Amino acid sequence: MIKIQEEQAMENLKKSGKEFISLLDINNLSVEIYKPDLVDKQKPHDRDEFYIIISGSGIFELEGKTTAFQRGDFLFVPAFAEHRFLEFTEDFTTWVFFIK
Repeated sequence: MIKIQEEQAMENLKKSGKEFISLLDINNLSVEIYKPDLVDKQKPHDRDEFYIIISGSGIFELEGKTTAFQRGDFLFVPAFAEHRFLEFTEDFTTWVFFIK
C-alpha cells in the first residue's frame, strides 16, 4: 500500500527548502508537491501532467488561455504545453502528477 499524507508532504517540502519535491516515482506515475515562491518558473514538460490544488487560489495559464483556480480544482496539461500559475496567493500549494 502506498499512502502520501498531505501534512507530511508539506512538512517535507518545507524542510527541503525547495519549491517542489518528488514523493513517488513508480511505473508510469510521478507525484510531487509544488509551492512556487512568488513566481512560477517552470518550463513545458515532456509528459502529460495534472494538478490538484491543495491550497490557495490564482490564475492558471495554458498556451495563452487563462482560468481562475482554487483549492480542490483539477488542471490538466498535455506534454510540451506552455503553462504557469499566475497571481497566486501566498498559501498556494499543489499536487503534481506526471503520467507517461
